[in-house]
Amino acid sequence: MTRQSPDPWSRQAVREDLAAALPADFVAFYSTHHRAYLRYAHLQLGTRALAEQAVEDVFVRLAVQWPHVLRRPSVQAYAWTALQDAVTERLRVLARDRALVQTASFAAARDALRSEMETLESGLGLYAAIARLPERHYDAIVLHYVLGYPQREVAEVMGISYPTVRSHLRGARRRLARDLRLARFTDSEEA
Repeated sequence: MTRQSPDPWSRQAVREDLAAALPADFVAFYSTHHRAYLRYAHLQLGTRALAEQAVEDVFVRLAVQWPHVLRRPSVQAYAWTALQDAVTERLRVLARDRALVQTASFAAARDALRSEMETLESGLGLYAAIARLPERHYDAIVLHYVLGYPQREVAEVMGISYPTVRSHLRGARRRLARDLRLARFTDSEEA
């Protein structure tokens, strides 16, 4: 699956004046993960402004704590948890659920989903079932199927192993099949 365009965050990078003042490894981490974090937060929060605010808060917090973050077993997992916490807190303050189905970027992504996913949604409530998945399954499904990231990149973004991503996707598909009362949920094992 290809990623959607236009992507409003396709050229985001650390400003040159800030990059000179920040540790090089932080700038590299930011450059690698910023776009995926923005796309994910936008799907959850429903607006570009809220997504940008949440993600920038996360990166500011990471920058301030960078030496501590580097001592964590997985920088990616620590940062992903910080992003999830920021999104969850904003949703709590707004007294809203995830905006997955309502977001404009989701509508664009939905149009490009695999044909079996599109077929399932017609009348079966696939997206509502996705929203009910456990957090890790939900994240893996959203990053891979909705935002179009390859499984290996999903592993990198979430800070988990590739086999763990495959396991989350497999578990999510099984749960969706059970929740939607499907005899079989087609699966492609792409990398």
